[in-house]
Amino acid sequence: MRRDDLPAPPDDDPLQPGAGSLAVRTVWISDLHLGTPGCQADALLDFLRAVHCETLFLVGDIIDGWQLRRSWYWPQAHNDVVQKLLRKARKGTKVIFVPGNHDEFARKYLGHNFGGVDVVEEHIHHLADGRTLWVTHGDHFDGVIQCAKWLAYVGDSAYEFTLRMNRHLNSLRARLGLPYWSLSRYLKLKVKRAVSYLGDFEAAVAREARSRGVHGVVCGHIHHAEMRSIDGVLYCNDGDWVESLTALVEHGDGRLEIIDWALHMAAARARDAAALQPALAGEQTAVPLVVRFTKGITK
Repeated sequence: MRRDDLPAPPDDDPLQPGAGSLAVRTVWISDLHLGTPGCQADALLDFLRAVHCETLFLVGDIIDGWQLRRSWYWPQAHNDVVQKLLRKARKGTKVIFVPGNHDEFARKYLGHNFGGVDVVEEHIHHLADGRTLWVTHGDHFDGVIQCAKWLAYVGDSAYEFTLRMNRHLNSLRARLGLPYWSLSRYLKLKVKRAVSYLGDFEAAVAREARSRGVHGVVCGHIHHAEMRSIDGVLYCNDGDWVESLTALVEHGDGRLEIIDWALHMAAARARDAAALQPALAGEQTAVPLVVRFTKGITK
């Protein structure tokens, strides 16, 4: 199924121009990598303040234990993210944490609840329309993680180097008035071996979901937001908050959608820039709260 084939959102969709918040049934976010310079905590806080949901899934790699073991990095913004998540749990949002490989230390506490956050190995989520989704981080389907962990650590160091380059590049782009751009995501989609890896990973996760008798799967791990049908199984990856700044959401009718918050921030900047030009104020068009990455998937 191509994105162009996806149905348009209904007229009563909560993400309308001028809306002050994002009201949905369920939210999935993963790969925040708190504890690393690459984590875009300010953008994540902006998203968490805007979103209101019944259930919030943290689909692994929330805290980067690998990086913190190498060197401690924990600015106030990262602490603010943790406090915001705990505050949501206190105010009634059901928060479910599925640990990943970077925060595998949390797998020692499966079945426990900390500050209103349930720690589980995996979860079966029931959509409003009756479909079922298996929620897992996905690292168990990464051959590098399972068979050669030392190689994964080497790759992680190389990835951090790429992110450092990316931060310098985007600092320059910001001074030039250009939007955020991910070098590492560009390389993933252009290098043949990386593209093959993404496809193999997605197919493996979808096969396991089929064997479990569910309609689809939600995962993270590979930092590549995607939502498509693979041999009749709905594959959803919620992306990350290092490169893509994306989340997966479920609307009240069970419709799923990937939200691209980087596009939202670019639209907000364009709106603010337009507001500085009073002469054009009468000609401005309302800017949506969120610019969609996809149009959503129904049954």
